[in-house]
Amino acid sequence: MNGNPGAIAAACQEISKGRLDLAQEIISVDYPFISLANAGRNYSDHQKTKIFLRDGFIDRYSGEQLVFPGALRLLSFLMPDEFPFHRNWKTSECHIAYWQLLPTIDHVIPVSRGGEDVEKNWVCTSQLRNGAKSNWLLEELGWSLHDPGNLDEWDGMINWYISFLETNPHYLKNKYLHAWYSVAKLEINALQMHAAS
Repeated sequence: MNGNPGAIAAACQEISKGRLDLAQEIISVDYPFISLANAGRNYSDHQKTKIFLRDGFIDRYSGEQLVFPGALRLLSFLMPDEFPFHRNWKTSECHIAYWQLLPTIDHVIPVSRGGEDVEKNWVCTSQLRNGAKSNWLLEELGWSLHDPGNLDEWDGMINWYISFLETNPHYLKNKYLHAWYSVAKLEINALQMHAAS
């Protein structure tokens, strides 16, 4: 869906002729204002991880691999100088990987554009592309939806995260790392049980 430059040109011509009322009518009919309010969705870590696993930790808008949030934060915990994280996401103090590789959920069809707030309309994408997509439709951006990834080929380091913390349980004293560990274990177990049934 493209814009309507013809309506803009027609409205401008009417304005030049001193006919603001006709310009208003042209815009109202041919290129009406549609509010694109931010829906401000909030997902639980369980919901997010379920979608990350479903989509194989692939950015569905680019096809690029993404990394489980707990794994990224563990790297920052272990290497704060080399892989810094800032709790307010200050770009001068936070590693760029948090925008490029941290997965998040996006609505393929934005809620503000009539999309439903349901799993079938949710996809895994990076923070960077989520911000770029905003309330736009894929066709407006010239983007396409990539197929989900294969967890046997790339698991977003979620299994490494679980294994590392089970081998080094003292890191679980960190509330953030422990929370993502609990979510990872629960969702991986649910996935394995579903595959076995």
